Amino acid sequence: MPTIFESPKDLLSAVGKSLGASEWLSIDQERIDQFAEATGDHQWIHVDAERAKAGPFGATIAHGYLTLSLVNALLPQIIVVKNISMGVNYGTEKVRFPAPVPVGSRLRAVGELVKAEEVKGSAVQATVKVTMEIEGSERPGCVVETISRFVPA
Repeated sequence: MPTIFESPKDLLSAVGKSLGASEWLSIDQERIDQFAEATGDHQWIHVDAERAKAGPFGATIAHGYLTLSLVNALLPQIIVVKNISMGVNYGTEKVRFPAPVPVGSRLRAVGELVKAEEVKGSAVQATVKVTMEIEGSERPGCVVETISRFVPA
């Protein structure tokens, strides 16, 4: 269940707030292969299951940028800002991939609002630290600070 803010301005007083966790999302080979096709990154550690069995991870692994891109899919499960005319991705900071994400893993996003400030045009820019947890792993697959702008309705 997402943390709901009734307006962009409500973000300003919530810095430091934990936003909770998304549902788990399975990472299967089909998703990895589709990402490889979309990005042109066909490195064997991602797409060659037979070769990857003998490799350093014992199986294929998701691309780091695939894990990062899934933040966009899972973020709406942890934060919703109402009464906006639009929300836009402004960028990211401090992206890291601490652990590989093997095929068959399940990921979820855990969020914390780390910064919120008013910007030009009465919009609010929010920075959310997202940790992409791997089920059963002590280390996450990705940690990123994602920046979004919310324009009031």
